[in-house]
Amino acid sequence: MSAQEKWPGLSPEMQEDAAANEFSGIVGSVLVSETDDVRVWHLHLKPGYRCPFHRHVLNYFWTCHSHGSARNYFEDGTTKEVRHFPGDTRHLYFGKGESMLHSVMNTGDTDLLFTTVEFKHSPNAPLPIPDSVRLKIPA
Repeated sequence: MSAQEKWPGLSPEMQEDAAANEFSGIVGSVLVSETDDVRVWHLHLKPGYRCPFHRHVLNYFWTCHSHGSARNYFEDGTTKEVRHFPGDTRHLYFGKGESMLHSVMNTGDTDLLFTTVEFKHSPNAPLPIPDSVRLKIPA
């Protein structure tokens, strides 16, 4: 099935991004910590920047640390406009086989900063994460 057939509600650019990242577990800009139980991510979106599509399979929560606005793009072509405030927090849960493929764009004029915590003991197995997104602490 082509990207156009799979995601007809997305623009051609978004379809290409969704196809390239359909099973990407990179849910933030940098993975700052990982244990047997959790993955902790930071997401930093400058004004006008959109993070690549990524798939959430683990139960998780995010907390926003800044004021701003964003547009969420979902694989079914729907979008959702959101105003963010410091301390905004949302918890999401996925049953076995459930997931969410989406992308977020900063539509405001301030940087958006989020922390996302994924719970590895969820109904679904964690997606693999490349070393390139892990925080590198100088020795």
